[in-house]
Amino acid sequence: MKNPSGKVVIIGAGPAGLTAAYELSKQGCHSVVLESDHIVGGLARTIDYKGYLFDIGGHRFFSKWSEVNELWREILGDKFIERQRVSRILYRGRFYLYPLKPTDVLLGMGFLESVQILGSYLRSCFFPYPTEDTLEHWVCNRFGKRLYQAFFKTYTEKVWGVPCSEIHADWAAQRIKGLSFLSTLRNALFQNKGNHHVKSLISSFHYPERGPGQMWEVLAQKLQDSGQSVLLGRRVVRICHAAGRVTNVFTQSERGEESHRGADFISSMPLRSLIRALDPVAPDEVRQAAESLRYRDFLTVVLIIKRKHVMRDNWIYIHEPSVKVGRIQNLKNWSPAMVPDQDKTSLALEYFVFQGDELWDRCDADLLELATREIIQLGLVSREEIEDGTVVRMPKAYPMYDNGWSRNVDRIRQYVQSALGNLQVVGRNGMHKYNNQDHSMMTALYAARNVMGADYDLWAVNTEPEYNEEQRENSDSAEELRRPPFAEPPRVKRRVA
Repeated sequence: MKNPSGKVVIIGAGPAGLTAAYELSKQGCHSVVLESDHIVGGLARTIDYKGYLFDIGGHRFFSKWSEVNELWREILGDKFIERQRVSRILYRGRFYLYPLKPTDVLLGMGFLESVQILGSYLRSCFFPYPTEDTLEHWVCNRFGKRLYQAFFKTYTEKVWGVPCSEIHADWAAQRIKGLSFLSTLRNALFQNKGNHHVKSLISSFHYPERGPGQMWEVLAQKLQDSGQSVLLGRRVVRICHAAGRVTNVFTQSERGEESHRGADFISSMPLRSLIRALDPVAPDEVRQAAESLRYRDFLTVVLIIKRKHVMRDNWIYIHEPSVKVGRIQNLKNWSPAMVPDQDKTSLALEYFVFQGDELWDRCDADLLELATREIIQLGLVSREEIEDGTVVRMPKAYPMYDNGWSRNVDRIRQYVQSALGNLQVVGRNGMHKYNNQDHSMMTALYAARNVMGADYDLWAVNTEPEYNEEQRENSDSAEELRRPPFAEPPRVKRRVA
């Protein structure tokens, strides 16, 4: 064992940080988890508003990693429920099932438009973009330009706030790899048989009974009951290092400034914030790379509706350019326990923003009025049915894959590995990678095992083909589908001098 007795300091009490602490506790290693907020779960938290529960963005619990699935069940047991997926796209006043079904598109778009969509797809087969540097190129090569413009462009540009031509293709490779016109057609014709490898096509998923935050609240309590420390309200203000190693982390709280010393450190705080906190400061080129990293921020407006049933979906994607809302979650359909009164419904309207822009800076009353107007405009509810509502802002929800992001992350990564030898970065914001929750957890599990003497390359998680959204092709056995992409990630040197 590398660290049988030294304390491990973990920054962040989201899925990654708490998973790392849990794995270390199983090995008898003490850790302290530092969380700047007063609630655990990070982006996977659950908010309680007058008994109405909601999460930030909707978190499906689905993983091809058997370790992760077992861990979720170990934590929550029978409170981890299975849900059927129902999701649709709202486009030009019509609903379309998502994943897209050719018959549904044909009926909704009309025969002539459908023929043009098919022609556009065939054109992309014979004359594809020779390189796939952007999201636009990636989607057009798999669906054709016409379907891309109808069902991908508007929504994606709402999410990211920039043209699809400025979004790197790596985002699609991580989020929707394996999804294509043909896989969608197979799904429609064969009821998802043979498409188990495509995460975007799954028909069911698991979900904590009282929202994703329940998972991390229960785990945080388990850690504290076992003698581990989970300290909330501790904002990291300084990370001190010397001679190639981190020595201690300073936090600010109501108790004043505190110092946390450790033998090893695991960080899930945003990569840009990590570099800003270093003392002594990082070299100019590393700080410039960190400042170039961008994030997309997130607003949720929850409306309480005086109606038992509003729509059958878990969520709908709003592709209408005439409204600002990007997605609507029907929280009751994620779990009935999310709504205290079963004669009512709560809907979460999601807006993708940048901190400091006009929408982010609006007061809550204006945002509630905006959401009210837009949901009425979409024809989902009437004004008289809206009883109450609340607003939650979430900064740094999505690390952006814009031009230059990969080069900047690589520069920071090389510096951290060479200058901070006992610090590992994990999770979505910790690595500035658009990780799913399960990928973030796997980076944390491997980081904890590295502390105990293993030598896993955390950056290999979700970058090799098997780590992306698709399971192995042509795999018919149930055992093969349950198996992780590969049980042992490549053994490499963690630290590069």
